Amino acid sequence: MKPFLALAMVCALVCALAAANAHAATWRVHPGEPLQAAIDGAHAGDTIDIERGTYTGNFVVGKPLLLRGIGRPTLSGALRGDTLRITAPDVVVEGLIVRDSGDSLKDQNAGIYIQPGAHRAVVRHCDLTYNLFGLWIENADNVRVEANTITGKRDYNSAQRGNGVQLYNTRGARILDNNISFVRDALYVDVSHQAVFRGNRLHHSRYGTHYMNSYHNLWEDNDSYRNRGGLALMEVRDQVVRNNSTWGNADHGIMLRTLQDSVIEGNVVAYNRRGFFIYDVEYAQLRGNLVLGNAIGVHLSAGSTRNVVQGNDFIGNREPVRYVGARDEPWGGRNPSERLQGNYWSNYLGWDRDGDSVGDVPYQANDLVDRLSWRYPGVTLLLGSPALQALRLAGRQFPVIRVPGVVDAYPRMRPARANWRNWHEQTDAGN
Repeated sequence: MKPFLALAMVCALVCALAAANAHAATWRVHPGEPLQAAIDGAHAGDTIDIERGTYTGNFVVGKPLLLRGIGRPTLSGALRGDTLRITAPDVVVEGLIVRDSGDSLKDQNAGIYIQPGAHRAVVRHCDLTYNLFGLWIENADNVRVEANTITGKRDYNSAQRGNGVQLYNTRGARILDNNISFVRDALYVDVSHQAVFRGNRLHHSRYGTHYMNSYHNLWEDNDSYRNRGGLALMEVRDQVVRNNSTWGNADHGIMLRTLQDSVIEGNVVAYNRRGFFIYDVEYAQLRGNLVLGNAIGVHLSAGSTRNVVQGNDFIGNREPVRYVGARDEPWGGRNPSERLQGNYWSNYLGWDRDGDSVGDVPYQANDLVDRLSWRYPGVTLLLGSPALQALRLAGRQFPVIRVPGVVDAYPRMRPARANWRNWHEQTDAGN
């Protein structure tokens, strides 16, 4: 009897699904027709096709629906409240222009407000423009925000704007392939875990990302540029930050502040005031990053220790490392079983007599010659001279005239990233 019972259950499930699909309907809204009435009249699982035109109001979706734009229709909030508020799970919004929210920071006015409990919401292929917050997402899990263009109230001062995408108390978000600009922070992430941020372009804002109190997240293949700061990771752990580029930012490229147990690898950090700003970081791995052309390559302080820093290329930074500490901090390391060993330093003046591509003398940042060149930039023209090399050697032999710094015992003689010039030329073209 059990096989017949199982077959009966399968047949019942198929019939139920067929009945559900039979009841799903597609509604079409034309310009001049009341969009909210169509939303209220639809049933869970229905699709509402919205034809090209402008629909003004503060719309609320309280059931699982697909809102689909036909020809890029515009939803305008008329500069008050939220333009579109999602209060139910499993709502999909695609192909719309959503604009003109109110400007109350107290009320968190947004182009699309995804309120607590609206799990699995999807917003894709939309333009969100002239809203205070582009998307506000709070206590809603497994939300997907994909391939949207988000711009803020760019005539407002930075502090008066909202964020492009705000995530608070969420799990499992997927923030993919969005272009976000002219907001306060392009992505603001707080108490949000198991998320993926991939393929986003974040620019002309205060921070490309402002990221706090969030764990087990992946940050990959994002481009942050022309912000005050690129990527700021603060009070977080168990992050993977991989293959991003952050360049041309007025302050830092990547800020790591109070971070543990994370991997920072394969990133390009170029032409910022500070490439990396590392403060109170432990048990992190920084591998294979290109740190290029920054005023300060790495600003390291506040007991940032017990980290693995290997296989990075520090090229053309005016000040490779600015270190604040009471003792030398060892970087690099020689382990024959690992492909990545020491780091490459473009201002290293050592030699390689045995031809193993590793310098025979350690690289020491913050030595006497470095400090002279920071204070008197013209000294860099003489870096290869016998006099300065003798001065550097004297600083190593007489500790009374040296200060603690980063020491790389096995500096590489060649960059790990052989094509770094291509990226340099590409950035120059972007300037």
